Amino acid sequence: MTGRVFLVLMLGIVASAALTQWLAVNERQRTLERYRGFHALERAEQIIATTDVVRPESRDQYLKVASKGAIKLEVARGHEESQELSEFGATLANRLGPEYKFTSLVDKPESCDRPRTSYSTFAMFAPQLIPYRGACESLLVEMPDGQMLKLSILPPRPPPPTGHNEYAAFVPFLLSIAVLAYLVARMAMNPLKRLAKAAMNLGNDINHPPVEITGSNEIRQASAAFNAMQARIRQHIAQRTEMLAAITHDLQTPLTRMRLRLEKVRDEDLQQKLLGDLSAMQQMVKEGLDLARSMDTAEAMQRLDLDALLDSVCSDAADAGQQVDLKGHTGMALMGRPLDIRRCLVNLIDNAVKYGQRAHVTVDRLAGAARVRIRDEGPGIPSDQLARVFEPFYRLETSRSRSSGGTGLGLTIARNIAEQHGASLSLANHERGGLEAVLVVPEFYAGK
Repeated sequence: MTGRVFLVLMLGIVASAALTQWLAVNERQRTLERYRGFHALERAEQIIATTDVVRPESRDQYLKVASKGAIKLEVARGHEESQELSEFGATLANRLGPEYKFTSLVDKPESCDRPRTSYSTFAMFAPQLIPYRGACESLLVEMPDGQMLKLSILPPRPPPPTGHNEYAAFVPFLLSIAVLAYLVARMAMNPLKRLAKAAMNLGNDINHPPVEITGSNEIRQASAAFNAMQARIRQHIAQRTEMLAAITHDLQTPLTRMRLRLEKVRDEDLQQKLLGDLSAMQQMVKEGLDLARSMDTAEAMQRLDLDALLDSVCSDAADAGQQVDLKGHTGMALMGRPLDIRRCLVNLIDNAVKYGQRAHVTVDRLAGAARVRIRDEGPGIPSDQLARVFEPFYRLETSRSRSSGGTGLGLTIARNIAEQHGASLSLANHERGGLEAVLVVPEFYAGK
């Protein structure tokens, strides 16, 4: 977005400057042509008036000396076709008086129709050929003594190229425009970047400090609306967690009474079945509360030693009788919530052991992140089911038996926790068999 605003500003300012320059060049050209026409009129009047006071026998010599530059006066030779008097000729006749008679000739000097070389700013790589639009014609002048003279108004000689690179003057201009456009684009995009960063922080931590309300009225209103939205979301999550916690607490009492009463059932086979169903209900209630808590971020972010945390989780799993092995070392410190990260890792290891009998945990270091891979030795998951297993209560097996599977919330909880820490969690069938869960956690700062 910043690049687009910068480019639009640059193009707009350059186009406006080019249009202004083009209008200025054209206006300057018209002004120069008017000035040259006036100068030619003054010069022609002076030459003709001076010729009148020069003796006839000396006129040829005078005309040779005076007829230089854009005004040329010479003795008319032969008859030439005439036409209606031009504007320049009429003006000159009025200035000199009725003693002089003027006639416009059809044949103009050859240089009038010859394009002139212009070294304009808009001729980017080569001189530009343009027609001369000023006064350029031939007039027949009858002097008071009856002598016929021919007055030729020629275009002025174009100035030679300066030899300097005129486009070098555009470099400071373009640099100043680029700096101005960059500052304007940055000023316009900074509030949006701040809101985008706040939205990302909100996704990772619902309790992140609110956005500072600064800037223009529109930005202040947007920031205030964002903070209000964050407060409402935090309130909704807190209310949901409190509601589920209350339900769980209230359910524990009748479930405990049911367990005590089931102890009195004399049919041992029926008793075991009922106790199994009761344990499943209690586990479902517990995992449902864990799912609600996985969306809550009340726990403060802390610096975590990932290697020590993984070693502790794997050691606890091994002590509980699970077959878990750990390989690798990162030497990284991360920012996270210790209990949530531990719950995420425990769920992934429990899932691997439950469905694959054994969990192979490997940790390594990537560019700016740590990667934890947990592979089991199970049959894997069909490729079209890899994404769906993250959905709440989704299980590959339709049975709700605790011996064949859980409630379908473990991976959902793990993914929620990963997303809150800016991490990514994905599943893939390993080439050597089994399912592999890959957790990539961003680095806070490098290790010791």
